[in-house]
Amino acid sequence: MNPLLPELGLVLWMSVAFLVVLFLLKKFAWKGIIKALNDREEFIERSLKSAEEAKAQMSDLKADNEKLLIEARKEREQILKEAKEMKEKILSEAKVTASEEGNRLITSARSEIDKEKNQALADIKKQVAEISLEVAEKVIRKELSDQSAHESLIASHLEQQSN
Repeated sequence: MNPLLPELGLVLWMSVAFLVVLFLLKKFAWKGIIKALNDREEFIERSLKSAEEAKAQMSDLKADNEKLLIEARKEREQILKEAKEMKEKILSEAKVTASEEGNRLITSARSEIDKEKNQALADIKKQVAEISLEVAEKVIRKELSDQSAHESLIASHLEQQSN
């Protein structure tokens, strides 16, 4: 016998055993194995599809987030601009109000000063008039106490009137 050629009986029994195992596998296990493989393949495909959808959603979300960020920045800039304008307006109004209030106070103070000045001048005039009357009364009494002085005063007054 040639050592390179296998024995025909061994080959025959191995072929029979292989065919029996193949038949048993085909009859009982093949459907389950194929089904498990198909289920696994479908699961992998669904997972890949879900991953692609998630990736697309993430891309969309990222784009939306970028848009929201841009809009938020624009809105922030607008709010800051409006706040600055409002601050300037309030400051301007406050300056105008303060100026008007200052002018009103100055005008009121001047009016009060003029009023008190006029009252003081009136009091001084009254006092001067009273003092003048007192002096005139004293002078007239002194002059009227002397009869000759009295007559000369009347004569001089009549002369002034006639001229």
